[in-house]
Amino acid sequence: MTKIQHWHLKNDMLSANLLANLIAVTFFQMLMFRAEPEPPEYVWQIPVIDFIDIIFTPGAFIFVTVMTLIYERPIRSYLNSRYDGKTTTKEMENIAQRKILNEPFVAIGLDLSMWVLSAVVYGGIFWLYDIGSFWIQRSFFVSLSTGLITVTLAFFLMEHVLQKRLAPHIFPEGGLYSISKTLRIRIRTRLVALFFGCNLVPLFSILHIIQRITSTNDDPLTTIDILRALIITNSLIFIGTGVCLTMLVNRNLTLPFGEIIQSLRGVRKGNFDKKVQVTTNDEIGYTGDVINEMTEGLKERDRMRQSLGLAMDVQQHLLPQSDPKIEGLDIAGKSIYCEETGGDYYDYLGFEKNGRGKIKVVVGDVSDHGIPSALLMTTARAFLRQRASKPGKINQIVADVNRQISRDVEESGQFMTLFFCEIDGHKKFIRWVNAGHDPAIIYDPKNNDFDELAGHALPLGVSEKAAYQEYQYKIQPGQIILIGTDGIWESQNAQHQMFGKKRFKDYIRAHAQESAKDILHSVIARLDEFRYPLEKEDDVTLVVIKVEACRCLSNTQGNAS
Repeated sequence: MTKIQHWHLKNDMLSANLLANLIAVTFFQMLMFRAEPEPPEYVWQIPVIDFIDIIFTPGAFIFVTVMTLIYERPIRSYLNSRYDGKTTTKEMENIAQRKILNEPFVAIGLDLSMWVLSAVVYGGIFWLYDIGSFWIQRSFFVSLSTGLITVTLAFFLMEHVLQKRLAPHIFPEGGLYSISKTLRIRIRTRLVALFFGCNLVPLFSILHIIQRITSTNDDPLTTIDILRALIITNSLIFIGTGVCLTMLVNRNLTLPFGEIIQSLRGVRKGNFDKKVQVTTNDEIGYTGDVINEMTEGLKERDRMRQSLGLAMDVQQHLLPQSDPKIEGLDIAGKSIYCEETGGDYYDYLGFEKNGRGKIKVVVGDVSDHGIPSALLMTTARAFLRQRASKPGKINQIVADVNRQISRDVEESGQFMTLFFCEIDGHKKFIRWVNAGHDPAIIYDPKNNDFDELAGHALPLGVSEKAAYQEYQYKIQPGQIILIGTDGIWESQNAQHQMFGKKRFKDYIRAHAQESAKDILHSVIARLDEFRYPLEKEDDVTLVVIKVEACRCLSNTQGNAS
């Protein structure tokens, strides 16, 4: 804050108010009085009237100035402390902010009281000395109408100074609407005041002039001449006043609206750094505060979206990037999340790069979905991969992983269902452990029947002491093993119908001759078609394994854990 800025901040409101009153005294009243006949010469020779006329105007200005300075004392103290680099308390700041917002109302109250006092004093003194009803009415109504226009002009001029000069320094973060114990003038009230100052006051003033002149003059020609001069003068005054008031009101309204429009344009382009400079405590100011809050929320949401995008990329890279080539097996798998991240998981473990031997296939489903589920899924994946790389039966592997997960989740209520199987494509058998997961499904096209690889055990994370049983099943060439999550059969359409296992099995039966990858893609496409136009409500994971007759593989590639 420079020295000049400091001076302006302290004195601009007072200067604006004094300017409005000075214009009224030197311009409005001077023109009005010049257009009318001069009072009789003897009036100003009366000592009391002459004395009052000499001291009233400067006295009124001095009174308004002194009262304003007294009112502004906390404001000036706060601005001086800021300029001098001294520490300001929150209470000092709140008092200064409250007084700044209320100052236009205090100022027009002082102004109006002085103009009413002027009307009463001059009208009363003329009545006491029996100057005549014409002069009594003239002094009373001219002072009153001038005062009404002056306070309207003073208010909008001070409001303009507040918006343009003070608010950006005193309220850099906005929030004017939330300042307690302040008066507010709404947009509708502004427009009513503008209508009153530009239309009603001139109308009543001219009507009063006509009534006053016609009632005190008998000569029609003289009356017409006086009326013409008065109406022309008053019209010029009120036209000038109307132009000034309209420009002030227009600027006071368009200035904050311009800020709002610029901010919204930035938001539309994805720029959330442009904030609305809030300078009023009315509906427009409240709108600006809300837009700033919205922009901050959008900025935070954009940061979260970028973080979630990164998390999604990381999690997708934790899933198999390609399907393994295993002798005697055709395998394809995929996970689709309903949000950026999810809790479904599948993996291929313990297979050799030459495609011979066994392969472990894992499908898991963490409770709920989103970031918490993704974190548990990532933890479980790490535990499973670490433990599966060491010797042991698959039920021992699952039990060891369960102990680790149970210690991590404790009483969070999270858990993970798991189907862990080991398939030997050469010897044609499958061993599995089912930890609370939906049973895997085996379809035999030769017999056209379905079987389930069930099991009864607690999901991972429920209890450290949970035991897991290993099962075994002899598989035959042509059979199809399907390991999925409940997001498949629990998908709903617009009629609230579930996809269901029956529809799923019918679809597998119809596409049994296709490759594992084609079956997988067909099921996912059918799910999307069934659910349309609804969005996914749960993660979907499916691994399709077709058992084939053994053949020697060469130059095969796959992922190994």
